[in-house]
Amino acid sequence: MEVKIYDTTLRDGTQAEDFAFSVDDKLRIALKLDDLGIHYIEGGWPGSNPKDACFFREIRNYHLQNAQITAFGATHHPSKNAASDPNIKALLQAGTEIVTIFGKSWTVHVHDALHTTKDRNLDLISDSIAFLRQREKKIIYDAEHFFDGFKDDPEYALATIGRAMEAGAECAVLCDTNGGSLPGMLRDSIQAVKDKFPGIPFGIHTHNDSDLAVANSLIAVEMGAVQVQGTINGIGERCGNADLCSIMSNLCLKMGVGCLSDGNLKKLRQVSRFILELANVPPNSYQPFVGRSAFAHKGGVHISAVEKNPLTYEHVEPSKVGNRRRILVSDLSGRATIKRKAEDFGFKLSKSDPVAMQVLEELKELEHQGFQFEASEASFELLINKAMGKSKKYFELVGFRVMDQKVSEGEEPVAEATIQVRVGGQLEHTAAHGRGPVNALDNALRKSLEKFYPELKGMELSDYKVRVLPGIAGTGAKVRVLIESHDETDRWGTVGVSHDIIEASWQALVDSINYKMYKTEKKNESDAKKK
Repeated sequence: MEVKIYDTTLRDGTQAEDFAFSVDDKLRIALKLDDLGIHYIEGGWPGSNPKDACFFREIRNYHLQNAQITAFGATHHPSKNAASDPNIKALLQAGTEIVTIFGKSWTVHVHDALHTTKDRNLDLISDSIAFLRQREKKIIYDAEHFFDGFKDDPEYALATIGRAMEAGAECAVLCDTNGGSLPGMLRDSIQAVKDKFPGIPFGIHTHNDSDLAVANSLIAVEMGAVQVQGTINGIGERCGNADLCSIMSNLCLKMGVGCLSDGNLKKLRQVSRFILELANVPPNSYQPFVGRSAFAHKGGVHISAVEKNPLTYEHVEPSKVGNRRRILVSDLSGRATIKRKAEDFGFKLSKSDPVAMQVLEELKELEHQGFQFEASEASFELLINKAMGKSKKYFELVGFRVMDQKVSEGEEPVAEATIQVRVGGQLEHTAAHGRGPVNALDNALRKSLEKFYPELKGMELSDYKVRVLPGIAGTGAKVRVLIESHDETDRWGTVGVSHDIIEASWQALVDSINYKMYKTEKKNESDAKKK
């Protein structure tokens, strides 16, 4: 059995709060989806906005290897005919071979949204599809609100499907547009469609308002759906659409249903992250299959078992979806965890090694103070280095001062940091401004060190998070600062904890720079050995 994947990230996905894509973004995403092996890419609704119309003009300049671009639109307006309707004209101008038309299945929408009769709505469906078919378009019919319509008036909901197929639609997609259908109701509705129209090619389009979009999509496939619609990462209006990352992974790895090749499935996590990066939206670490934590193990019992057999706590092999296993370190860790983590960093330790015991004890004490190393593996690697007597001090702090001055009500504060560091016996005294005191301190420290370590110019701070820790209430509470940095090849996280936010930030900044220098030295040593 093979199921065609229909991606609507570029249309339905952009209706999500905080998501917006430029035409260039949409083109780049379309190329990524094509490379992934998606069958249909819904480019947008050309009759609704100039951006989507522009996308359809531009995408013609690209030769796609796997996907077919589809244009999306509604049945014609009740007061017009198909030939005079601007929306239908825009679909023709989009120039796609395949057009997706949605029509009303629910009498509530027929009466309250379209303000027309049930018979006239049936004519809108058949006339719109027939008009486009006469112009050699292949039609996918989206039966909007089908499951709500079936619950309200089963005979009429089925009649809308019949009209669409009689008019020449190639596939009828049953839509849970409000996302409220439970699995049992969904099964009953689909069975009624199959009984009424034996052998009909049907698809499924679900929303996630009841947190059932993926489950309902998979049930539809079990019942014979030949097309599944959804979005990458499940983005979409309200609570989102069905997440194609989970759907495709389950179809390929668990249900034996062909939709992506093994090689393409391994690109899944990268495509997931690419789309979120373009949207400038942080990824969900806990997202199934592709999330950073999807195959992360923290408890000592879990880690020990996974070491012996990954099947004990992993439902699929991480690499099959482009992800990887992560062993986390925390106060729940044992010496086996420390040993495994050290091996990840290239250190050889036995469980009985006193270094492992020292790191474990120090780790537990630091976590008691509020440190956390799940998202700051660079700080943990430096901790192991220190315990093994291999740490190197790249600079010594003599002192710093940070000022944040606001001169008037209407002006932004001005932050300035002055710092003195000693490198190899040479004292360096510099000052710098910044957007806030932490940025000013970061700028001043970089300014001091870049003349000694020019490789720091290729390093940037990419994320900065502050978390108030439980304990003392109010402004006297401890804070934990997490910093993510990156260079041309890697990303790494560091952590600092203090009652003083500047001090906590300083700790994380210093670890970040030390890690960059340590990483550069390791690379240089490796390159020298190869020569």
